[in-house]
Amino acid sequence: GTFPVRFPSLGDPGDAGWHVDVSFGFDNPDFMNWRVNIASKGRALLMLFLFSDVGDDDAPTRIRAGSHRDIARQLAPAGEAGLSLGELAADGFAGSARREEVLATGEAGTVYLCHPFLVHAAQPHRGTTPRFMAQPPLLPREPLRLDREDGAYSPAETAIRLAL
Repeated sequence: GTFPVRFPSLGDPGDAGWHVDVSFGFDNPDFMNWRVNIASKGRALLMLFLFSDVGDDDAPTRIRAGSHRDIARQLAPAGEAGLSLGELAADGFAGSARREEVLATGEAGTVYLCHPFLVHAAQPHRGTTPRFMAQPPLLPREPLRLDREDGAYSPAETAIRLAL
């Protein structure tokens, strides 16, 4: 996980591209080759912890609401091997471009628990005070499974199944 700190600046932060957080294949030094698969191997949720108040001008994370469904459909044919961040980003995440963009704003202490396939992006800080947040990974207790005999699916598994 990381602790992104964003200071007010008029310039491009250089990391504001749309992406999903990849969750395995970290042995490759090029993060564009890190991977994610339909079972979200290695990540149960995308979590955003706000450690400072974050308003519209304070570089809130941009989120494409519902984009986890688009990514699930894109990942399904790739099976267990999944896709690399480079493969997913090759078209600029065009499959989710029609989705409504929402901002992860809130008071310090706000926590966003999101589907691990959610397409999101950083942005420039146009406010006046630094923004502090954390994005630790939530590791799954057991691998996500999309075919359970008992039908006891987690919310993340249910969302993937509904997308497919």
